[in-house]
Amino acid sequence: MSLLHHHPFSAASRFVRLVLAEYDETVEFVEEKPWVRNPALLVMNPAGTLPIFVDDNDTVVSGGSVIAEYLVETKGARMGEMRLMPEHAADRAEVRRLVDWFSHKLHGEVTNYLVTEKVYKRRMTTAEGNNSPDAAAIRAARANIRYHIQYIGYLASRRNWLAGRELSLADFAAAAEISCVDYLGEVPWDADEAAKAWYARVKSRPSFRPLLNDALRGVPAATHYADLDF
Repeated sequence: MSLLHHHPFSAASRFVRLVLAEYDETVEFVEEKPWVRNPALLVMNPAGTLPIFVDDNDTVVSGGSVIAEYLVETKGARMGEMRLMPEHAADRAEVRRLVDWFSHKLHGEVTNYLVTEKVYKRRMTTAEGNNSPDAAAIRAARANIRYHIQYIGYLASRRNWLAGRELSLADFAAAAEISCVDYLGEVPWDADEAAKAWYARVKSRPSFRPLLNDALRGVPAATHYADLDF
């Protein structure tokens, strides 16, 4: 059976989980601590980051977007139109541009700050760097997320899905980031109705249900988190 080394509140891990669930793939999940440099994981991924996917043929693939495209190529072909990548090169380029935007810019300016300060630090030991949340980082994330939500709304109001006519990896990359922030109650849904409607469509998909069941001891989900109608 395939393995996914992940953390429930690693947005890149959530991205891969969504793609796996969309393709109805059975996988064993191995939870890791992203803030700890595990020598065994470094052998598989010298960058020391999550997620790491080990296919049932022992192929090791690292990184959310890399794993997602690997799954498209190896698992998605049998799904016909549900490949999550468009047929034409220019359309695929737009999907990749948006995956990069959400996985790096949105993550770096919002998700990483909030998850690190509100989730990871609660789990760290003193030796691992446990200390008080950085209020400045949280303030920066709260300021930054508004324009990211507005950009999602801009895309969603002009296209059927974020990258174009069909659901794609871009939607799951964005939803993975947003879901982490939404669990913490930090998404200003009043900033853009089109973004809110898009997210409701994505989180209503069966593949999203495992994420909505995630729970973090000591950090309860926002009351609307698992509500498909907000």
